[in-house]
Amino acid sequence: MTAIKIVKVLGTSEESWHDAADEAVAQASETIDDIHGVEVEDWTADVENGEVTEYKATVEVAFPVHRE
Repeated sequence: MTAIKIVKVLGTSEESWHDAADEAVAQASETIDDIHGVEVEDWTADVENGEVTEYKATVEVAFPVHRE
């Protein structure tokens, strides 16, 4: 049986929530091996003068625990 570890990562983008989620996964993959899945937990944004200025996606990243 394989144990799975889950960490939360916040991605940001000035373009879209989709891009923010992609950024979260891209950044996580720089230090986490074997990412097997993600779940978008939350979508939020910063707003200035009635317009969205930054999209944010909180993503849970799942990967197996490897024994050393």
